Amino acid sequence: MSVVFVPKRLRGSAAINQDTIQRLLEENAQLIRCITQYQQKGRAVESVQYQQILHRNIVYLATIADARPDIPTASLNSTYGEAPSTPPAAHQGAPH
Repeated sequence: MSVVFVPKRLRGSAAINQDTIQRLLEENAQLIRCITQYQQKGRAVESVQYQQILHRNIVYLATIADARPDIPTASLNSTYGEAPSTPPAAHQGAPH
């Protein structure tokens, strides 16, 4: 079951921490693999339920990100192995 499905009585009181976010990201990766497998087997209709859970997780993560503007995106990029958005300083002044 997705960690996003929290009982109504607990909504708003659950602590959002890095472990929760990491679990969601890992769950999303598993959902994507599952969806891909279903679609490759020609069973796209059966993948819809997983697509809905993935969508809910992504919206939840986006809501968290929007509510926490204090997190610098550069640190998130390095955490998840993405390339930085600006070139390194050594290459900025190089002639083309």
